[in-house]
Amino acid sequence: MNKSHFIYSSFLMSALLFNSCSSSFLDVEPMTSVLESNFYKTVADADMALVGCYDGYQRTVSNGSQSFYLTAEVAADQCFGGTGTTDGRAFQAIDRFDISESSSDNNIFDGTWSDYYAGIFRANTLLGKLDGTDFANQTAARARIEGETKFLRALMYFDLVRLFEKVPLLTSATNENIPQADPKDVYKLIVEDLKFAASHIPADAYPKSAAGTNDGRATPLAAKALLARVYLFYTGYYGTEDIGVTKAEALAGLEDVISSGQFALVQNFSALWPAASYIPNKTNNSLDISKYVGKGNSEVVFAQKFNNTSNYNGYVDGNRWVVFLGLRGKSWSPYGQGWGACTVSKNFFNKFSNNDTRKQASIIDIDGEGITDFDLRDQREYTGYTVKKYAPTALPDGTTNTGGEKDMQLSQDQDYFVIRYADVLLMAAELGSGNAQKYFDDVRKRAYKSNFTATAVSKAAILREREFEFAFEGIRYWDVLRQGLNNAAGILETSEDVLSGSVPEKVTVKKENFLKTRGFMQIPNKQITLSNGVLKQNDGWN
Repeated sequence: MNKSHFIYSSFLMSALLFNSCSSSFLDVEPMTSVLESNFYKTVADADMALVGCYDGYQRTVSNGSQSFYLTAEVAADQCFGGTGTTDGRAFQAIDRFDISESSSDNNIFDGTWSDYYAGIFRANTLLGKLDGTDFANQTAARARIEGETKFLRALMYFDLVRLFEKVPLLTSATNENIPQADPKDVYKLIVEDLKFAASHIPADAYPKSAAGTNDGRATPLAAKALLARVYLFYTGYYGTEDIGVTKAEALAGLEDVISSGQFALVQNFSALWPAASYIPNKTNNSLDISKYVGKGNSEVVFAQKFNNTSNYNGYVDGNRWVVFLGLRGKSWSPYGQGWGACTVSKNFFNKFSNNDTRKQASIIDIDGEGITDFDLRDQREYTGYTVKKYAPTALPDGTTNTGGEKDMQLSQDQDYFVIRYADVLLMAAELGSGNAQKYFDDVRKRAYKSNFTATAVSKAAILREREFEFAFEGIRYWDVLRQGLNNAAGILETSEDVLSGSVPEKVTVKKENFLKTRGFMQIPNKQITLSNGVLKQNDGWN
């Protein structure tokens, strides 16, 4: 067989599972001396390998490749590519669905592809070893470990199939060079894995009451919530219900999450986000973080975990895409500096009601907040607005507010909220819950506070609410795609005046370019070459 196009020969098992397996929820030291030949013997071995699987999922971000989050935000209608005037234009190619914006960029997603398949390889390896592990009478441990591993595999495949649609489907640890699968088959595996996780991870394995130690672990309720998201995207985009989950099942899972009593909306939306809730204190160069509800808050159903112990010696556990969202070349406490990506559309800013508390919590208004001396000469596609939810934070003296090595790029420790309880409520409303109006109102009442006025629940109203509730959370693009390609093309098409290097420019996204790609991204040319042509490029990216 040819060497795999996505798994390199250097991925030995010892390196895969135990090189930099530090975790933000388990204190596990790297054990590079552990070899496959003397491993997978005990429950403790399998648990350690499971930590390696979580680390594999984390590394889809911490490795610094083109992230799933940034891709979703740049491709959506709320942000432009941004970055610096001397930077490459890969973000512009994604934003405009037009590779001529950066014609030499034919490997934008090479690291992404490799990182995800490395994570899937870890999961497949552990799953393939479970039958040879001595679980003795610990059947619950076997079910838990297998369930968590399948949850992670499902989540990584869900990211991949949404990005690229046609991807190779591997369910064992192999280096076989296989063609891209029918996306339906990938979705069927995702559904099977999530159903297994929902029914096999013990309900009391990771109680929300102990989120300080459990936050970031897969639970049955997280699996049910993710299954509903999979159902909504697949049936919306492909217009059929043929992947092994019905609308009734998806809704029932969401109702289980709601009735569990483990989750609740936090009182103030801004409290979910460090940059929206931290208050600078210049007198002692500190940040008052008392208004921030913290990582293990009641609203988080599942988070991708990060910590600030990263350094250049192999411990890479930081959120590498957060720095992209920082103010270009400037700190203005509590906002930290970064690369100026994802400048926010003025059209979207103006669409956001001033009576909606989510507006100020989600968007940095550079002029409105009095941020001075912002150097426009180095900022591409400047609109006056940028993302606040995931902006890095800084102390009043301008230093980044991170621990560990305090490295601006490696030590960002803000978790990514994969699923919030607000999403559970709105998905349940969309799927026709008998409590749809209540769930819809609960989300809106928090957003509008005393300015709340009742609106009749409908699918259109829910999608409109999702646009504001989940702005800049990597969700909007997929909500647009599941409204049908022609509708999506109309939503994404835009022409807006910006400034690039202080010079007027017009950003134009054409619906015909989007329709050529059908919303999917470029397959890395390097992977096509390594596969000896077995992989085929997606339409619109040649």
